[in-house]
Amino acid sequence: MIRIAKLTDYAIVLLAYFARNGKQVHAARDLAAQAQIPVPTVTKVLKALSRGGLLLSQRGVKGGYSLARPSEEISIATIIGVIEGPIGMTECSAHAPGLCELEPVCPVRSNWQRINQAVQRALDTLTLADMTAPLAGSGNSDRKNSGNSVRSSKGDRR
Repeated sequence: MIRIAKLTDYAIVLLAYFARNGKQVHAARDLAAQAQIPVPTVTKVLKALSRGGLLLSQRGVKGGYSLARPSEEISIATIIGVIEGPIGMTECSAHAPGLCELEPVCPVRSNWQRINQAVQRALDTLTLADMTAPLAGSGNSDRKNSGNSVRSSKGDRR
């Protein structure tokens, strides 16, 4: 099964909260409560996203994190890359030649690279802003509509 890591999923969920609230600064504890993710996990993800240049960190009493750039400019591929490293369907297609002992004689290596490039292109075109919009024709497309919603500090449903 091809799957992103749980921390990457959490990163996208947390970034969606940022995207929905523009330039607002969010504390890790508030995000953890809204997303129902443990505070230590949220803190770990936010630090990684900050190191990766996707979030800005602000210290102090009113400190927290905010998006470093508009959500329309943050691709899902970039988020995955920040949390997991380069996208690769196989070791030889992850831009790290020499990891597989069969690489020199593999009859399907070039096809895996084609598949990897197609996945990379698809993830490059999908943005964080796209992930916050409801999926057309689906009444059950995000956490807001899935029955797992929680109230934000402003009292609205997320």
